[in-house]
This record gives sequence, C-alpha cells and structure tokens, in this order.
Amino acid sequence: MEKNQITQAFNRIVKNKFNVYNSLFLSLPYPKVNHIGMLIPLLYEVGKKGLEQGKDPEEIMDTFFVSHTDMTTDEEKIDFMLRVIQYVERQVVLYDSVEDSAFSELTAYQNDLSLKDYINASKNKHQRNKVLNKLSDFSVRIVFTAHPTQFYPPSVLDIIARLRKYIRKNSIDDIDITLQQLGLTSFINKKKPTPLEEARNVIYFLTHVYYDSVGELYHEIKRNLPADTFHNPNMIQLGFWPGGDRDGNPFVTFETTLAVANELRMSLMKQYHHDLTDLKQKLTFSGVEEIITELSEAVYKAMFDSTKTVAYDKIIDPLHQVSELLKANYNSLYLEQVERLTDKVHIFKIHFAALDIRQNHIVHQKAVENVLRQNGLIRQSITELSPDALLDILVRKNLNAGLDSFNDPVVKDTVINITQLKEIQHKNGEEGCNRYIISHAEDIYSVLFVYALLRWYAWNDEPVQMDIIPLFESIDGMANSGQIMRQLFKIPEYRKHITNRKEEQTIMLGFSDGTKDGGYLQANWSIFKTKENLSEVCDEYGIKAIFFDGRGGPPARGGGKTHRFYAAQSNKIANHAIQLTIQGQTISSKYGTRFQFIHNSEQLLTAGLANSLYATENEISEKNRALIEELALISYEKYTALKNHPVFVPYLERKSTLKYYGQTNIGSRPTKRGNGEKLDLEDLRAIPFVGSWSQLRQNVPGYYGIGSALNKLAERGRLEDLKRLFAEVPFFRALIENSMVSLIKSNFNLTRYILKDKQYKAFWEILFKEYELSEKMVLEISGYKSLMEEEPVSKSSIAIREEIVLPLLIIQQTALQKIEKNSALKEDYEKIVMRSLYGNINASRNSA
Repeated sequence: MEKNQITQAFNRIVKNKFNVYNSLFLSLPYPKVNHIGMLIPLLYEVGKKGLEQGKDPEEIMDTFFVSHTDMTTDEEKIDFMLRVIQYVERQVVLYDSVEDSAFSELTAYQNDLSLKDYINASKNKHQRNKVLNKLSDFSVRIVFTAHPTQFYPPSVLDIIARLRKYIRKNSIDDIDITLQQLGLTSFINKKKPTPLEEARNVIYFLTHVYYDSVGELYHEIKRNLPADTFHNPNMIQLGFWPGGDRDGNPFVTFETTLAVANELRMSLMKQYHHDLTDLKQKLTFSGVEEIITELSEAVYKAMFDSTKTVAYDKIIDPLHQVSELLKANYNSLYLEQVERLTDKVHIFKIHFAALDIRQNHIVHQKAVENVLRQNGLIRQSITELSPDALLDILVRKNLNAGLDSFNDPVVKDTVINITQLKEIQHKNGEEGCNRYIISHAEDIYSVLFVYALLRWYAWNDEPVQMDIIPLFESIDGMANSGQIMRQLFKIPEYRKHITNRKEEQTIMLGFSDGTKDGGYLQANWSIFKTKENLSEVCDEYGIKAIFFDGRGGPPARGGGKTHRFYAAQSNKIANHAIQLTIQGQTISSKYGTRFQFIHNSEQLLTAGLANSLYATENEISEKNRALIEELALISYEKYTALKNHPVFVPYLERKSTLKYYGQTNIGSRPTKRGNGEKLDLEDLRAIPFVGSWSQLRQNVPGYYGIGSALNKLAERGRLEDLKRLFAEVPFFRALIENSMVSLIKSNFNLTRYILKDKQYKAFWEILFKEYELSEKMVLEISGYKSLMEEEPVSKSSIAIREEIVLPLLIIQQTALQKIEKNSALKEDYEKIVMRSLYGNINASRNSA
C-alpha cells in the first residue's frame, strides 16, 4: 500500500478519532481551575510559536500568564502548572487507548508477515519442512523486568483496559464517564513501590493478557501447521526479573525472591482453576467429571496457601486422561477446550514465568573471599592465590562458611538466596528458576565464583541445576568475551556442567550499558561482532550458543523496531532462540493487549525464521564490514570525546532531570550503583542516563557520533559507498532507521536558552551541531526526504504525542530554570519537575 494511503488510514482511525474524544476530554470540569481544558491548546500554540521564535520556556510561561489568565501570584501559577501536568498525563492515556484500540486495523496496512504467510510462501516441500523443523525447536523468550519506567497502578490499568474497549465500540457515554473517572484517579504512587509490589504490577499483565494470549498464539500456530504431531510448548517462554534482579537494588532480598516465586505460582493456579471451573460445567460425563473435579480441588488448595503445591505431572496427566476418555467415549465433545488448557499447562507448567536471578560480579567475589578466609585459604584477598590454585578451589573443593560469617548484608543475602534456589525449584519446577545472571562479567571468575557458590551452598556434589549466564556490558567486556568463554569451556568441570545443561550456554549482552559506554553505533556493531565471535567459539566446542539481549525501550537501549534487528542478523550468528528483556512502557505499549502481544511475539518468531531461511541475504562482505568498522571507530572517538568533556556530567546534573529520577516513586531500584555522593558516569544506570536526555529532547545516546562518522567518510569521497551500505546491508539499515526515531523526537528549541549560560553554551552547541549533522547525513545516505519516511504510522504517532506533551515539557524546563535561579519556591518547582517525569515518559512510550 502507498505511504499516503497508510497515512490517510491512520488519520481516519486514530488521529480524527482522538481529536473527537480529546475535545470531549478537554471540556470535562476540573477542581479549582476553570476552563483549564481550553487553556491547554492555547498554551501549546503559545509555546510552539515562542520556541520557534527563540524564546526560553520561562519567558513563554510568563507571557502566557499575563496575556491569557488573571493569575498573578506564584502559588496560583504553580498550582496551574501542576494541573496542566495532570491533564496532559490523562491526554496521553486517552491517546494510548485510541491507538491501542486501532492496533489490529493498523497492522493490516503494514507489510508484516505472519507465520502463516511464511508457511504458505514455502516454494516446495523441502522448504516447508525446513520451516517446520525450525519451528519445532526454535523459541522466543520475553523477559519482563521491573525497571522504573512502568508505573501505572492496577486501578489505572483497569480504567485503560475499559477505555480501549469502549473506544473500539465507539460508546460515547461510556467513554465520557470513564474519562471522568480517569480524571479523578491518582496516577502516582504515594511511596516507592516495594520489589514485591513491582512484581505484582507485572503479574497483572501475566494474568490479564499473557495467559490467554500465549495459549491462543500457540493454538493458532498448531492449527496452521500441516503436521498434526507438532509439539513445541517452549516456543513462547516468559521470563521474570522483578524479585530476582538484585543487582544494585538492596531492597530485593531472599524473602522477596521467595515471595515472588510463590506469587507467580499461585497466580497461575488461579488461572488454571478458572479454566477448570468452566470445564466442570461442561464435562458432566461419567468418569470425566470426577477427574476434573478432583483436579480442580487440588489446584484450588494451591491458590492461596504458599505451602500447598501441585506438581506438573499431577495437572497434565489428568488432562491427558480426560482427552482420551472424550475421544473414546464422548464424541470428542469439548475436546478442543481441554486441549487448549493442556497446551497452557505444557507452556506455563507450574511457574507461569521463569524467575531469573541476577547479581553483580563484585558481590560474588566478596562472598567467595569470605568463604576462603573462613577456611584459612587466604588472609584478605583472592589475589594472594595463584590462578591455578584459585581455579582448583572454585571447581573442585567443597567449602562452606556459616551465614553469620558474612558481615556485608547484601553479600549475606545473596548467599542466602542461593541456598533457597532448590526450594524454589521444588515448588515451581526446575524451569521456574534455573538461570543465574552475572552483571559486569569481565573474566572467567565472574562465572566460576557463581559456579562455586552454587555448589557450596545449594547442590554440593550433585549436578548444578542452573544456567550460569555472564552479562557482557562494556565495550572491553564484549571484546574479551570470546577468550573468556573459550577459557571456561577448556575447564573439564565447567564443560561437564554445560553437558548437564543440554549442551547450551546462554550469554547475555547489554545494549543499554554498551551504548552508555561506547555510543550508539559502536555498541551495536560490537554486539553484532561479539555474537558472531561467540557463535564460532561455541561451535568449536559443540555447544549451542543462546543469546539473551538486555534491551530497553528506545533505540539508545536496543529498542525500536526490535524484530528488524533479529531479521538482519548474519548467518554467522547462532539462531537457536531469541531472548530479550522487555521493560517499562514497552510492556504496556508493545505487549499490553492480546492482539499486541500476539502480533509482536509472532514478529519475533518470523524474524528467527527469516534469519534461518534467508540468512545469505544478510551476509556482510569484507568491504562492507571494513566500512562499518571505520564508521563505528570514528563515532566511538566522537562519543568518547563527548563523555570526557569536563561539563558532560555537570550538564546532566544541572540542566536535566537526572537527579529527580531517584526522588520519584516510580521504582524500587536506586538510579545508580554504589553509595558515593558524587555522581560517577560508571555507576549511573542506563535508564536515568538515557531518560534524562529524552526529557531534554536531545536524545544524545540514540545518534551521537553517527553524523560525524558518515560526514567524515563522505568528505573522503565515499558517499556512494555509504548509500550502497544502507541499501544492501539490513543490519546497517536497521541501525540508521532506528537512529531516525531518536532524531525525530529531538527538539533543541526547548533548551536553546542554555546558549545564554556561559558555562554550558559551548557544550550545548556541540550537541546541537552533531544533531544537525546526523539528521543531514542519515537523510543523504538513505535518500529519504524526511526522517522516518518509510514508517508513516510511527512517524504520525510520534508527531501527535510530541504535540500533546509540549506544554508539559515547557513547564518542566520553566521549573528547572526557576530551580537553577534558587527560587524561594524551589521545593514547589522540584515537585513540578518530578511530576512532569511521569507524563513525559508515558507519552514517549519508549523514552527510557
């Protein structure tokens, strides 16, 4: 379909509909301020025009108050700004609901291929068998995290779900009253959520969306496959980090981990019981009714009591028995419904989602050092031991130290958590908690420390029933990863462990910290090369490499059009599974409804299929590799120079919302690792880092260095080579098109006032120059006339969202200006900044 036809369709089913409902929304009464709904569009027009004229946000707001209101006191103006923020937050929800309700219709206008399309497009029996064979052992694992960018309370999520339903039905009266309810319902947490509360927020989606969606997707796949015997319940797997990810979050304790594991299992039992209750009303046949009743009663007992469990075989075996009885004696009546539940049990077993454990390498080192000290093997540090002696201890010796000997509470808690892993596996099944992820893995000891602790405190002489997953995040860590894994595979004891783990080694790569460390282009190219290298290393040892990608929402953190990246992987990269983290607004924006989940999960599956079937199209010639390598190096040098600029960190501290992330009640985790008062870029987490640039509408991590790299090669007479690279190499094209998202969401007019600040003027100009150059060069090599030219729906959506949020951004920058001037009402303006974070993040949907 032509792009203008797609745009017309978007305008009809999203933009026009939103304008109608928005006019209704803006006319709703609001406490304390009359006609606020009429003032917001006016503020947008005044703000847009003012920024284009070079006015600063504070000046724009002063002009607005004088010309369009009778407010004179600072208190009145502050109250007004806070209420505008509240209004904008709800406008965002309204727009989300309109867009989400149109999702299924919008996808019909796009060229996304379904699994059914791939199967039907098979040219011959050989190719069809190739598709079936790939599907029979391929999997997608979507791992939900609790990172602090998803914060709608369940009450608001329920309202949003109803609003979507009413919009699909075009039920004006219901929409009207729901919008009124939305206006009077609080969006924010009165206190920081606990890790258990964060877990429950994500479990909301498991129970309300994913339980039925995963089952439906799997059923449809089976229905469209010619083979009746197809069975791959691991095709769609759900992973879970809330309550298990303790890296840098001291609030996640061993009690939390156990509580979340119980919550996951009991929530699943409630879903099973609901389905069984429905079946009980239908399966009223002799010999069948008794089986279903007994199973339902057993599951009921496990719904509320964490000490009561039902083993997987005690659920699946009775369902198989019922199926056989229905086929033999009762004309297969209701057989499909029984088989659908059976599929769900095969998929979710008794864990619902697999709870991953994650901790920082340094914590494990401290734990091991304590054990070695308690056993008289060292006085203070492991550096006292030779590498061979340390290796012998870690993989062969059986040591222990009493839990009371651990003085550091975080280290002690980490060890206690390890002692309870077997208990969690006993209750939730091994698949319920069998992955241990090590942050900041930089050497073989990152893995071996965990291997030793798992042996000493959980499995003793038994085979360790955990996948040990190193997370390579830094540019140096990725560069050394191949050598690290090769060293590990040469250790007989570790190699035997891999054999016990089905000859698979999962390796995690961090897009977020990689970009923070090396810049957008270098990080993505490094990850691509690292995957190729690690695939080769694993192949050498007969090991299946599984890559687990730590992705965030925006392009700067590996987000954007994710399936494009996977479809663009080279044939040198192992393609056994796609595993990735989903977090923040991405949970609700891409996987928040049944249709969204099914569509986006299916796109990941087709990306894996495409890579297997058409991998030769993704081959990158040596000439093109050299070109990308050169671009990555130039961009890395440009980004490194920016990071090393003396005002880089002060600029973020003084001119952005960075320090306010930790003061909001969005998430339980601190914004940086470590307890030092001074801000260190190394300790700063990627979410507040990327999010702060987004709030500024500068989006530096998503493109910085690309413009300079492309321009430098163009000046050397290689512009045509760059154009061919964009046209011929899917991976490079995906990178550039994703960077366009960061560029199109930038608005340097918002912060142009910084040019008046002598300390930061030159730094702002450096950023702006690279932004302009990046936009110019990506358009030149792509041949596009405008950014995101090939994605009219996403481009139109971004334009509407940026229009909605502009008044909020102007208010936020005004408050920051007031704070910097040490206003007597500084605390009030800080409240405005913190409140504005919520709406801005939600409007962007993938800002952090």
